[in-house]
Amino acid sequence: MVTPGYLAFHPDPKKPDQALPPNACDSHCHVFGPAAVFPFASTSTYEPVDAPKEKLFELHRHLGVTRSVIVQASCHGTDNAAMVDALQAGGDNYMGVAVVAEEIDEGELTRMHEAGVRGVRFNFVKRLGGGKPLDVYRRILAKIRPHQWHVVVYFDAEDIETLAPFLGEIPTEVVIDHMGRVPVEEGTASRAFERLHELLVGDDRFWVKISCPERLSREGPPYADVDAVARALLDAVPDRVLWGTDWPHPNMKSHMPDDGQLVDRIMRICDTEALQRKVLVDNPARLYGFK
Repeated sequence: MVTPGYLAFHPDPKKPDQALPPNACDSHCHVFGPAAVFPFASTSTYEPVDAPKEKLFELHRHLGVTRSVIVQASCHGTDNAAMVDALQAGGDNYMGVAVVAEEIDEGELTRMHEAGVRGVRFNFVKRLGGGKPLDVYRRILAKIRPHQWHVVVYFDAEDIETLAPFLGEIPTEVVIDHMGRVPVEEGTASRAFERLHELLVGDDRFWVKISCPERLSREGPPYADVDAVARALLDAVPDRVLWGTDWPHPNMKSHMPDDGQLVDRIMRICDTEALQRKVLVDNPARLYGFK
């Protein structure tokens, strides 16, 4: 069942209050379509609006973003053509994270690697059609291992306990999307935050994105209620934290965030030049191998 179309991305985002550091990276964004060229998957649980690479590149120029990681979204299923097309257009400053089927062959993996794909995403969010049997993910892990790709995981906070043993099996870096969707209204007191924190500090394979305040906030813009959780994660593992816009913000129904405001938020969370450079430049460069 496909959810009706959601809000379109913000038409006129503000210019960030503070300039991003040189070579700043948006480590989590998407491209959708255009559907006339890159049709959406029949398995998609939502119906997106077109958000093509040209609009993404325009946004990045406006925000002062130089580098980017484009993550395959569920609306395109395992057809990574739109994402790969954007990587090829973006050149060395754009890397990608794919979603693949267990039947994928070595030739396709090699082609994606040459285009700049450096990771694979496992979606466990049930409302987005995620949550395959774990052996499916294990077979994919075996196939990507020769390319030394890392794994990006997306799950709801209540699932972290049951997923933790499997995540611990993964023999490469694991990037946890969107702060593990922990309930920010509980601060750092929730069991979900405690379990996420344990994973991060207990194993240096684990990374986390302090992204998507617009999804986690209970107060709404400018999303200041996410800061305590985001900063606690940053303090715990500053060398393994990433940030991204999540543009064009799929499945947003109540409001559409201003991406300039999202930049302002991360610059306030990372309140020194050293932290800004670490999260926005050095960490993504180390994980993705930007030149």
